[in-house]
Amino acid sequence: MSTVSRIEWTEQTWNPTTGCTKISPGCKHCYAETMARRLKAMGVKGYENGFKLNILAERLAEPLRRRKPTTYFVNSMSDLFHNEIPFEFLDQVFDVIRSTPQHTYQILTKRAVRMHKYFVPGERFVPGNVWLGVSVENRKYGLPRIDELREVEASIRFLSVEPLLEDLGQINLTGIHWVIVGGESGPKARPMKPEWVADIKEQCEEAGVAFFFKQWGGWGADGKRRHKKENGRLFDGKTWDQMPALIG
Repeated sequence: MSTVSRIEWTEQTWNPTTGCTKISPGCKHCYAETMARRLKAMGVKGYENGFKLNILAERLAEPLRRRKPTTYFVNSMSDLFHNEIPFEFLDQVFDVIRSTPQHTYQILTKRAVRMHKYFVPGERFVPGNVWLGVSVENRKYGLPRIDELREVEASIRFLSVEPLLEDLGQINLTGIHWVIVGGESGPKARPMKPEWVADIKEQCEEAGVAFFFKQWGGWGADGKRRHKKENGRLFDGKTWDQMPALIG
């Protein structure tokens, strides 16, 4: 079902599938897995199998019923390009997206190779109201996803650098419009260092890419562990909420 989101950079979430499997270090402490267990215990429909992949065709029509222009984060509780989701179902998802041009859809994946395979030039294209993004948690797994994303034509390409687990070094931001950075939250959160964030911010400024700082997470800028609300969202003394449409 679509619900109002607490994620700072979107408005609603839409989950035509739920559940996932772990494929890289960024998945280690998956918030969606923890939430899925809670929802299963509460008896919420769609989570009867916990965090096992579940295709929910009955949710496809949800955006069609909403006339007010809305920004949707697609599959906050799954990965739309998971290998077990048939391309035929993805076709249905994108049919809904094309049928609702009043909405904006933010789609984020760790499975960049499969995303690239789906959008075959001449056969399938990214609708103009889709922002397409990849997760970038470290150099080994995250940076190669950016190259796959760059090969897909999209009106907005973005990076979710969360949780940021190490210094990423030089990032090729060619063709990228927006970068979100955040630290990990939860009881087992891994720390994020301020200098890692500062380097990414500087690279974004040099490349003319919008920079959004989402949160410190479970570790503050001073290296002390606290609840993420106490650590807040300030970086360099201010809130960074840049969106791609605001960068010219």
